[in-house]
Amino acid sequence: MPLNRLIFGLCFLTISLVYSCGNSSTAASSSGNTQPLAENLLPTAEIIVGANRTDLYLPLLKGKKIGLVANQTSVIFRENDQKTSEKVSHAHLVDSLLALNIDLLKVFAPEHGFRGTADAGEKVSDGVDKRSGLPVISLYGANRKPEKSQLEGLEAVVFDIQDVGVRFYTYIATLQLVMEACAESGIPIIVLDRPNPNGHYIDGPTMETEYKGFLGMTSIPLVYGMTIGEYANMINDEGWLEGGLTAELTVIPLENYTHQAMYSLPLKPSPNLPNDLAINLYPSLGLFEGTNINAGRGTDHQFQQYGAPFLDPELFTFKYTPKSNPGAKSPKHLGEKCYGERLVGVGRLYEVSLEWLLKAYQNCADKDRFFNTSGFSKHAGTAKLQMQIEAGYTEEQIKDTWKADLESFKRIREKYLLYP
Repeated sequence: MPLNRLIFGLCFLTISLVYSCGNSSTAASSSGNTQPLAENLLPTAEIIVGANRTDLYLPLLKGKKIGLVANQTSVIFRENDQKTSEKVSHAHLVDSLLALNIDLLKVFAPEHGFRGTADAGEKVSDGVDKRSGLPVISLYGANRKPEKSQLEGLEAVVFDIQDVGVRFYTYIATLQLVMEACAESGIPIIVLDRPNPNGHYIDGPTMETEYKGFLGMTSIPLVYGMTIGEYANMINDEGWLEGGLTAELTVIPLENYTHQAMYSLPLKPSPNLPNDLAINLYPSLGLFEGTNINAGRGTDHQFQQYGAPFLDPELFTFKYTPKSNPGAKSPKHLGEKCYGERLVGVGRLYEVSLEWLLKAYQNCADKDRFFNTSGFSKHAGTAKLQMQIEAGYTEEQIKDTWKADLESFKRIREKYLLYP
């Protein structure tokens, strides 16, 4: 009996997920390079995620005391279910490892928590996983880097979290800090690779070192076009760990993946990225997080629309009112009518689009209300972008200033690519 089927005989979970990019009579144009983004796009059937390649990593875990860095996306897909039209069956990696008698001692959880339900930026407390009884240590609470005492007794750490390929999406910061902690304690780390839904391009401003923080640990572009496994290798071999340490790293690679693959995530990677369109627009609309413009939080179209009470209602005719909801308990402009745009007609982006950010700023009567300067610089990774927007630069002029850094990064990136 194949090992993946054995896992599901021991611990089987079934969920019905139908993700759609949405329908609307309001279509939006984009100056960027786009292609149609198919509705109900399902995972590419041929791509095998690292977690499913149990034959490669179970021998590394047998007989050892294991820690796992995981959230709701840390699953093994049931064989052939990625080919179905409406259902994706899976077992959580925690349940699978325990069922296979792996000595799993504890779980470490990133931003949004182990089950992925906490708000962005919401402090997550330590706890216990009710299903398995394992202790869950938060890496988005009292500490963001595992403490030496929390790693004590572990002989290997497995990292398995779905990323979306954007610098300010904090899972890669968690990866880097976990790698650093493992290197300091001499504990091997095994990264189970997963596809990057924004892995088909590299674009955006490159972070300047003065803005180093949890929204950007290293000087990489906003969109870096690598899987989390490829990026882990880059962190390790480029000497980005504190003190120049090197982790004992193993990456369990994907099978049949290319960077141009249209891969639809079968599970939400976080509460406010509900579908393919939101994930594809996130690098562009995520820049609104450093402004006083709402980017759809508190609605059912997170990162698929934007607006604010102070935008011109004659130009921005789409109206919505953010409400408190799971994953956005206190969104910007809670309970206030916002004027803006819904972008559900946008095709697949192949670059960061500044169209909507520039349009909102240029048509904001009170520009002093637009930027949250500190937050915007942290998200952009530089203060230059805000200054360029305020100075009236066009999108083309702004992007010209990114080119040299992007070309430099692409040369470094090339060394670490595992997939074409």
